[in-house]
Amino acid sequence: MDRIIREEARLIILRTLSGEPGGRLNSELLRQNMEAYGITRTREWVQAEMRSLEQLGAIEVTEAGTVLVGQLTQRGQDHVDRRAFLDGVKRPSLPRV
Repeated sequence: MDRIIREEARLIILRTLSGEPGGRLNSELLRQNMEAYGITRTREWVQAEMRSLEQLGAIEVTEAGTVLVGQLTQRGQDHVDRRAFLDGVKRPSLPRV
């Protein structure tokens, strides 16, 4: 179950960044956004998932005080758009017609 939640959270992070102007957002705002999807975790947990996405090349991470700022990369956008898929990240569903 933990793996499924982590994969879902990573997809939520990518989708959230994809929807932001400039494709960037900090870990606290990402954490709050995850709560809307029923995933209630600490900022540190979210930051660990951001680091995992960074290792996959899906986002770039920079430190800004006590938060991390995630910047979506082309590889991350390709996953959101279903052009390529990343291991350890839930696959996005097909758009509804």
